[in-house]
Amino acid sequence: MCFSSKQSEQPPPPPEGQPTSPSLNATAASILIPPSQWSTGLCGCCSDVSTCCLTYWCPCVTFGRSAEIVDMGATTCELQGILYFIMSASQFAWVYGWIYRFKMRQRYMLPEEPCNDCLVHCCCHACALCQEYRELKHRGFNMSLGWRGNMERRNHGITMPPNPLHEMER
Repeated sequence: MCFSSKQSEQPPPPPEGQPTSPSLNATAASILIPPSQWSTGLCGCCSDVSTCCLTYWCPCVTFGRSAEIVDMGATTCELQGILYFIMSASQFAWVYGWIYRFKMRQRYMLPEEPCNDCLVHCCCHACALCQEYRELKHRGFNMSLGWRGNMERRNHGITMPPNPLHEMER
């Protein structure tokens, strides 16, 4: 769930196009999407009205969920959402979005289109957030589960043991 307090350092999902099990819907989705193309266009908001509405009313949630997945659970949805909210108050949320768009493009080998990441987020910030969120959904992530929930789902419900070093820090 997006608003859980646990962080996880799980291994990354298998590379795109290399299924771990033929029964996983997430794997099927990643096979259908070539790693070098966006699954939807920047202005494809109408293809996913729920994401469009979520981004319009609660961009902190859209950004937080996407950032948690892009960071592979290193940060939480809550932390990212709060930082995004703070950046929004100073009118610089687009800069934070730009950084995560770059990270996402690097991770999934996506092209820098329709123009560079800075301009996309500066001029079409809400559309960019929606496109990134849709991209992760099309790659098989259930955005409301967060990184840990998606990794447990991909591992057929097998809960990974907690990191003992993280437990000792408390």
